[in-house]
Parts: sequence; C-alpha cells; structure tokens
Amino acid sequence: MRRSGGNDTAAKETGARPAPGAEPMAPVLRALAVVAAFVATVAFSVVLARLTLEPSAASEPLTHSNVRPGASIRDYLSQPAFRDTVRQLGGNVLLGVPFGVLLPVLVPKARGLLRVLLATALVMALVELIQGALVTGRAFDVDDVILNTAGAVLGYLLIGRRLGRAVHPRRDHWWRRRPRGAAAPEA
Repeated sequence: MRRSGGNDTAAKETGARPAPGAEPMAPVLRALAVVAAFVATVAFSVVLARLTLEPSAASEPLTHSNVRPGASIRDYLSQPAFRDTVRQLGGNVLLGVPFGVLLPVLVPKARGLLRVLLATALVMALVELIQGALVTGRAFDVDDVILNTAGAVLGYLLIGRRLGRAVHPRRDHWWRRRPRGAAAPEA
C-alpha cells in the first residue's frame, strides 16, 4: 500500500477523517491527550468536591434553597458588593468550563453542544441535590446549575469542540460513505 501523506492511509482504513484544515493526531499523542484529560478531570473533581461538598456550619443560618430560575442571580446583581457578585456568578460559570473542555476528549460520544449541555446540567443538578440534602450550610440552587452549564457551553465552544475533534477525528457515517467501486469526487 502506498502512503500519500501523513496519516491519510490510516484515516481511510479506520473510516476516520481529519477535521478540515487539521492533520490527524498520531495514536500515541491521542492516548496522551486522553490520559491528560483524565488526570485533569480527576483533579477538577477533587476541586469541585472541595468547593461544593464541604460543610459550612458558619453559613447554615444564611442558606436557603432556590428552585426559581434567576432568583439568586437577581439577588446577587442587586447587591451593592460588586466584588461578591462577580465572585459568586463568575465562579459558578468558571466551575463549569472544565466540563465543556474535558468531556469531548474523554467521552467521544458526548461531543456536540447539546450533549455537553445535557451532561453538565445532569451532573451539576446531582451535585446541587447532594449538596442541599447532605451538606451542612449548603443548599440546592437551580441558578448554580444554570451558571455551571453556561460555563460548560462556553468551554466547549471556545476549546472543547476543537480539542475533541483533534483527539477523536470524525468518522464517516454509513450515510456519507461512497459505495464500493464508486469514483472519488475530484477536487
């Protein structure tokens, strides 16, 4: 078999095709990228647990659950302490960004804006439910789920989509494949 350039032959044999304008990633680099994403996910999970699941007895009298979307966001925006508002809202958005970046690398079937959005909303809702039910001084807040999910979408759109495509190239689906013996279209 003659190699025409780079990994074209391997891509044709596996049914994968590189993203437009990108060379396919070598298998060793792909494996290293997945391992690095796994390590980053574990580290992120530890940080997430420390930030959201540690008891806070001092804030127990201040906590209240919020099931009305936008209610706590409006409360933070109406506060005079702009720094606390940015810290609370921006922190929740930033907390979701790693999901949008790492999920497409770790789980190729989770690629896609809607899939990242749904997976993040589900995981963050679960974290909020556990936080509200089991952790002293913490409460369920639907706005945290919304802000975390917005952060994941932002991370996916800025980095995750490209990174996921670089690590896991698109596959030719059965409806896009040429029949055997059909000539390739000329460019």
